[in-house]
Amino acid sequence: MSAITNPAAPLAELAWRELLSQHTEDLPAALAAGPVSAYVGFDPTASSLHVGNLIPIMGLVHLQRAGHRPIALVGGGTGMIGDPSGRSSERNLQDLDTIAANAEAIRLQLAKFLDFEGPNAAKLVNNLDWLGGLGLIDFLRDTGKHFSVNYMMAKDSVKSRLENGISYTEFTYMLLQAYDYLELNRREGVTLQMGGSDQWGNITAGLELIRKSKGTDAHALTFPLITNTDGTKFGKSTGGGSVWLDPERTSPYKFYQFWMGADDRDVSRYLRFYTLLSLEEITALDEQVRSAPEGRAAQRALAADVTARVHSAEAARVAREVSALLFEKGDPRALSEAAIGALRNEIPFAEYTAPETPVGDGIDVLHCLVLLNIAASRGAAKRLLEQGGISVNGAKVQTAMVTHDALLAGRHLLIKKGQRDFGLVHVS
Repeated sequence: MSAITNPAAPLAELAWRELLSQHTEDLPAALAAGPVSAYVGFDPTASSLHVGNLIPIMGLVHLQRAGHRPIALVGGGTGMIGDPSGRSSERNLQDLDTIAANAEAIRLQLAKFLDFEGPNAAKLVNNLDWLGGLGLIDFLRDTGKHFSVNYMMAKDSVKSRLENGISYTEFTYMLLQAYDYLELNRREGVTLQMGGSDQWGNITAGLELIRKSKGTDAHALTFPLITNTDGTKFGKSTGGGSVWLDPERTSPYKFYQFWMGADDRDVSRYLRFYTLLSLEEITALDEQVRSAPEGRAAQRALAADVTARVHSAEAARVAREVSALLFEKGDPRALSEAAIGALRNEIPFAEYTAPETPVGDGIDVLHCLVLLNIAASRGAAKRLLEQGGISVNGAKVQTAMVTHDALLAGRHLLIKKGQRDFGLVHVS
């Protein structure tokens, strides 16, 4: 990752990318004075980060590119408590083994964005390292004494939960996060904490603790919470589920399609938020959205960039190939074996075994249609063929058999009914 190495750059960069919500008054001077160490916390209550985490991740990326030192804090300790910010109910608590496994998975995902070598190498830390051995009496004496209950109840993350109730467990989360900031200040020289705008209350509690414990100042910066132009929550798939960075939970193809589905009204913002494309490059793509929206050039650039960073350039290429086939009338005969392998996970798939009573030499298309549940019976499959509604490997067929030389790479047939119903058959 190329570095800008201009300490004052992050705020200007975040501002034009519309990623700056608020910050403490003296932060610009602190950044301009030289490299600072800054951290963002990540909740390990799931085994993967999701696209909603990409904003703070990109904040760390921009910070590092400007020559500052990013610290990614995996909340192995606080993850056992749960942050009440932005929630209407208390989350389920996780056990130590689950938290540890999730933290390691997140560490690997963050390594795709941040450089962990060089003069401003990123560092990953786990707050379980200090919270795990923290005694209750010591915590109450050294941290709790600095905060009144009135101060804590005035924070939005607490106020929003008072009507339905908040447990003492979650009520103390603010103090634990403040303690994290103080501990990182002591251990790593961290003087800046960043997070979503709903974290402002927790972050400023950390500033208060550092000031009262050490008599020194620290800084805060928050990013806006992202929503789509239509008012829906950003980061949900068309089915309503989260879009994960883990390819086992959200395949690279589905990840790519999530970005391809960006509304024309949103895509320019997303290019600013989630890529490192320059203002000039994004402006040129904006013009294409206005002049030729049907080409979806901006969505292609967004999907390719983010998929390559999260998964790999090859995964992005394969996702693009599959997308072109399914949505742009691509030629099945040009499919790579990698794309065919990806298709097996995205469309109906079946292993072909010849019927007990073959109707001729070759591969029985009627049998394939039944195997794929495209047709309920051989009779229904035959009617589809006669009506001209079936294509095999991109060509319309009206006969019940196709020859083995029609097979795609890896001995597959791609079968399509109409314009959108696909199925893939592997012929052994």
